[in-house]
Amino acid sequence: MTGSGLPRRFDPQRALALPRSINAPIGPRSRVIANDVWAKLLWAGLNLEAHDVPRGKAGPIYPVELVRAVTLTWLFSGQRSNEIARLRLGCVRWQHDGDPVAASSTQILARDAVCLLDVPAHKTGTAFAKPVDPLLGQAINAWQALRPSQPKRTDKRTGEQVDFLFSYRARTISSSYINSSIIPILCRKAGVPTVDARGSITSHRARSTIASQLHNAKEPMTLFELQAWLGHRSPESTQHYAKISPNTLTKAYEDAEYVARNVRTIEVLVDREAVTSGAAAAGEPWQHYGLGHGYCTYTFFEQCPHRMACARCDFYMPKESSKAQLLEANDNLQRMLATIPLSDEEQAAVNDGQAALNRLLERLASVPTPAGPTPRQLLPIVEVRRDADDHL
Repeated sequence: MTGSGLPRRFDPQRALALPRSINAPIGPRSRVIANDVWAKLLWAGLNLEAHDVPRGKAGPIYPVELVRAVTLTWLFSGQRSNEIARLRLGCVRWQHDGDPVAASSTQILARDAVCLLDVPAHKTGTAFAKPVDPLLGQAINAWQALRPSQPKRTDKRTGEQVDFLFSYRARTISSSYINSSIIPILCRKAGVPTVDARGSITSHRARSTIASQLHNAKEPMTLFELQAWLGHRSPESTQHYAKISPNTLTKAYEDAEYVARNVRTIEVLVDREAVTSGAAAAGEPWQHYGLGHGYCTYTFFEQCPHRMACARCDFYMPKESSKAQLLEANDNLQRMLATIPLSDEEQAAVNDGQAALNRLLERLASVPTPAGPTPRQLLPIVEVRRDADDHL
């Protein structure tokens, strides 16, 4: 306090901060860049030219080959900015059919060539290798061919004396170089703002975007494959990046066939002649629900408890009967499909097989049919079970 000589001990940032018990379960928030914006940034990076590179009084601050290599590494590797700045000379290796290939070999342009990127030890794990797009490897090879010889420098994380890949005039690029230079260059060339609905476009958002796209691809990476590619120690960290896109979620929902599991479609023959002649109003059947082995003429078929296992009451018309054959030969029939909602027991009869169907039949054995008699009165229960196979 002023005049007392006592130092102020109240720190608002510390005292008013969110408690750790609340903040810890929240976890990191993955901010994926929209697909259309990301596509424009990719185009800008692949078409980077000399006039796009920042220049000082003496010319370009960095050679365009270095800038292009850093740019494609950011766009394709999915690594953190400090890991990109710490990449070593010779970090790209080529393989063809599992065998090493020299960087100068023309085989590296083959479609089935594999480019491996050696990532140094990082904050969550040890050094590892990961496959990347050959375009990234070619850009790094182009810079390595021009990179002047420079003294080794100390890797502050490992303490080793190494040759940093992105080093020029004995100075390595900073971990903030992507945020301060590369991203503004790409946004300006692509004609997109540096800020979107989720905030500023930063170097780490590329990692989230690439991980999300790999997880939502047509042939997606599994969670453990994505964990290895990102270099995470735990799959829990990978889950924060592996966000399911709305399109993937929509397809999964459609494939689950939620509506189809709860309803079934059945063919209905509508006798238009019976409707127009007034016979339907007089009580004659005009709707005929196809059961496979026959037809049901009960108007309120969807309300009948025996629809999944027809008891063959007075509303039942066998398919081999002359009446059914005359019906099918009628030119005035209109064929339609009707959706019938299924109860839990009926769904089980459809999905779980004969055992569930037998349980349904036993429960319905004493339930009256639309005509009045129960299935037990119409047929012995053994025959009902046998005939149920025809219906399904």
